[in-house]
Amino acid sequence: MLRASLFLAAITLGAVAVHAADTDPYTRQIEQWRADRVARLTAPDGWLSLIGLEWLHEGANRIGSAADNDIVLMAGPAYLGTITLAADGSLRIALNKAAGATVDGKSVADAVLVDDMHAGADGPTLVRFGSAGFYVIDRDGRKALRVKDPEAATRKDFAGIDYFPIDPSWRVEAEWIPFQPAHKLEIGSVIGTIDAVDVPGKAVFQRDGHTFELLPYQEEPGGELFFVIADRTSGKETYGAARFFYAALPKGGLAQPGKVELDFNKAYNPPCAFTPFATCPLAPPENRLDVAVTAGEKKYRGGH
Repeated sequence: MLRASLFLAAITLGAVAVHAADTDPYTRQIEQWRADRVARLTAPDGWLSLIGLEWLHEGANRIGSAADNDIVLMAGPAYLGTITLAADGSLRIALNKAAGATVDGKSVADAVLVDDMHAGADGPTLVRFGSAGFYVIDRDGRKALRVKDPEAATRKDFAGIDYFPIDPSWRVEAEWIPFQPAHKLEIGSVIGTIDAVDVPGKAVFQRDGHTFELLPYQEEPGGELFFVIADRTSGKETYGAARFFYAALPKGGLAQPGKVELDFNKAYNPPCAFTPFATCPLAPPENRLDVAVTAGEKKYRGGH
């Protein structure tokens, strides 16, 4: 019996060792990237916690979970308070005493609300009530409440992410061709807004004997290159509006010709694939590839 147990233990340890040896460093890197991505997505304040995107109108906006409010929330007290949006875009909230809400962690009767586009390092003003909370976002001059709750059904019932098999051939070394000056690119969104972004250059690569170009932008000065793409899998195997991925800056900087690594195994779904309460960019015509990019995340099977 002891000999049999030792034999089984040896087989088990051997299987573990073989599994560890089965995966090469690049595969382990992508698997870790996937795990980190899911951890961010499912965090208590991650995208899956969204329960509302409520647009404010100029003047007084009564908010709460009761049906007779101007803005009806999916969580919280029946009558939370009133948000007043002034003609100049400034906002102020007056809280009902019985609501038990806080503003940036403080119990106050009223306060100024700073939206995400005008906030400092501490971020926009956060209003909390029970397990839920919201802050104001500004999208092309329009103001809305982004409401989150870690108890959201989308977070509790998360169905997991499906992927194409990890394929090292989709880690591509592209030529970086800088633009002097930067080009303007119009990026539409699912809510109908259009943003003009600065494109510092283009990434040019070959696949299956064809040449393709992608135009990235930087979400913040000095940040990585951000790509919003679509391809022949879009709307079929993958989310129809777009997928995203980042790439490190070329070693010689953006102003010089060089190389940039495009890893399509890290192509991921935008928040809009998981929730109807997000505002996501759409792939511009310039970034719609006439090739099936069979790498990265597939369409979310639990999508709305």
